[in-house]
Amino acid sequence: MQKLKIISVGKTKEKWLDDAIEEYLKRLTPILEVSFTYVKDDEQLIKAVSKESNVVCLDVLGKMMSSESFSEFIHKKFLEGGSRLTLVIGGAEGLPSSFRSKYPLISFSLMTFTHQCIRLILIEQIYRAFEIAKGTKYHK
Repeated sequence: MQKLKIISVGKTKEKWLDDAIEEYLKRLTPILEVSFTYVKDDEQLIKAVSKESNVVCLDVLGKMMSSESFSEFIHKKFLEGGSRLTLVIGGAEGLPSSFRSKYPLISFSLMTFTHQCIRLILIEQIYRAFEIAKGTKYHK
């Protein structure tokens, strides 16, 4: 089974966001093992990410892509990483500057989102990526 780790600064404080994230995690359970690691600051983020080998960071300066392109990208990264992938979400100040030159960057929008909201958007897009790959009607 493929394993996805999402490392993020800060925890989700809104119950409705937790509920929505849990819904997508439930849908993903048969096909993907997802875990979350929450850290308090950049120092802890750098330490947590340094232990990972197949890392992609979410950043406003990253490559923007369609849902179909993201599906292809994410599946390619899983292949490259031996069915393991780590996605990183920075805090209020964004990612540590060293990450921008060290890891691939992707962006979901030029807009700024809270780290709480982007976790929901990310997990939905991951679910969508798997549904696109399966050819289901979820992605219209």
